[in-house]
Amino acid sequence: MTYTLNYNFVWLYFDKFYWGLLLGIELAFVSILIGTVIALPLALIHVDGPPLLRRTVMAYVEFIRNQPLLLLVYLVFYGVPSVGGFKYDPTVSFIITLSIYSSAYLVEIFRAGLDAVPRGLLDAGKAIGLTPLQRLVYIRLPAMLRVTLPALSNQTVSLFKDTSVAFVIAVPELTYAAKWLSTNKFRIIEAYTVVAPMYVLTGWAIFLLLRLLERRFAVRR
Repeated sequence: MTYTLNYNFVWLYFDKFYWGLLLGIELAFVSILIGTVIALPLALIHVDGPPLLRRTVMAYVEFIRNQPLLLLVYLVFYGVPSVGGFKYDPTVSFIITLSIYSSAYLVEIFRAGLDAVPRGLLDAGKAIGLTPLQRLVYIRLPAMLRVTLPALSNQTVSLFKDTSVAFVIAVPELTYAAKWLSTNKFRIIEAYTVVAPMYVLTGWAIFLLLRLLERRFAVRR
């Protein structure tokens, strides 16, 4: 039996791919924003906190970073509701999972950025009478952000690719659309040969947009 390529079904159901791509982009950006909210205070604790809290943050980072994303997806979607006696939407569940997953990587990115802030800037801020909070808001965080932009760009692109895991809990993103077409219309090669370049082109587009942002706020040496 010979398999004949037929892309008609792809174009017929292309709206599933289009909306799945948009959802994947949305999942990535929402997750990295929430992950940043989680990671930033943890990074500050990692750098300036008491020893016990620093070790706790380090344990959290190491535990999450060494877990497969798929395992965390199943744990949050199936495990947590079974213990708590509640249910939530698959998309919400995946955003929670990806936010936690990204936060572990962002903690290390922000920690490195905070350590890279020149000591002279902090001493200058202290010399002109800035409080510790003012030095954090006006000196440390802006300087850290400029240093960490390249790593944040890479993390965002990586998270976009990680959204493909969401199909296992029926989140209708891009890979889910390909899985639907291959399962229901038996167009396996067509589905995945269309999805693959969509991931590549979108990843490059995100990377280039963030590279422009990097150049806008780049540290001049």
